Amino acid sequence: MAVNMQSKDLISIHDLTLEEVNQIFEVSKTLKQKQLIGEPHRVLEGKTLGMIFTKPSTRTRISFETGIYQLGGIGMYFGPNDLQLGRSESISDTAKVLSRYLDGIMIRTFAHQDVVDLADGASIPVINGLTDLLHPCQVLADLFTILEKKGKLKGLKLAYIGDGNNMAHSLLNGCSKVGMHISIASPSGYKPNTEIVNNAKKNAKYMGSKVEIFDDPVKAVRNADIVYTDVWASMGQEAEAAERRKKFMKYQVNPKLVKNAKDDYLFMHCLPAHRGDEVVNEVADSPNSVIFDEAENRLHVQKAIMALVM
Repeated sequence: MAVNMQSKDLISIHDLTLEEVNQIFEVSKTLKQKQLIGEPHRVLEGKTLGMIFTKPSTRTRISFETGIYQLGGIGMYFGPNDLQLGRSESISDTAKVLSRYLDGIMIRTFAHQDVVDLADGASIPVINGLTDLLHPCQVLADLFTILEKKGKLKGLKLAYIGDGNNMAHSLLNGCSKVGMHISIASPSGYKPNTEIVNNAKKNAKYMGSKVEIFDDPVKAVRNADIVYTDVWASMGQEAEAAERRKKFMKYQVNPKLVKNAKDDYLFMHCLPAHRGDEVVNEVADSPNSVIFDEAENRLHVQKAIMALVM
């Protein structure tokens, strides 16, 4: 049954119902098929998406800008110096002004609270393109990719190896929402946010799945259907890169580690990958790797989100 998502913000997968997640996947599938056969799908004809970036981006900018264009609308890019957001104008006032001009806002920034404040002030839908806390659009694209490759989500096991960052948080939200088991292995001091882990455990209990947090990557990867990793130092953490490399080296996803996963495991990475650090070429370029299908699906899933909320 279709659920009405019109004007809904997409800030966290935790805020979505299972029905809404499934609807995003259904619309993603339809729009992807239309795209492949060259059938126009200009469902947002004449609509404008404001795209606010305080962090640079490859996939987020190109997929949203291409996506809104393919849906018949236009994307307006605002870089770090283009708006007075939070500098000489409050976020709330900016949100109210943008709501008079635009039909939707996508924001990719550092502080998660800025996105929450923007959504609170705006009367149009706000889509979280990434914050230091969460990366929901990426994980919805990841889950859609797993669904395409495996034919189901419920009951599968995803192992995430590395920093307990925004990717780990959104994977916890996403996997627990759809009934997937998730195991995370991170070094001490780099574990995911406790509140997000506890919420995920509640969701998982309801869905009949498990959330496990380990120190040992081998334990986490054992019998995994999906092995996932991300960079060890995210944008804004460059100064910590050398220190992190020392602590994370035993968390590298390499042929020895993935031997513990199922033979038909999928390797996933949100990209960009620092090859030779969190993953080696033998895994990233292996037949098990779906990293570029996953990157492509950002386009289709974000188009579905825009079509549904705008």
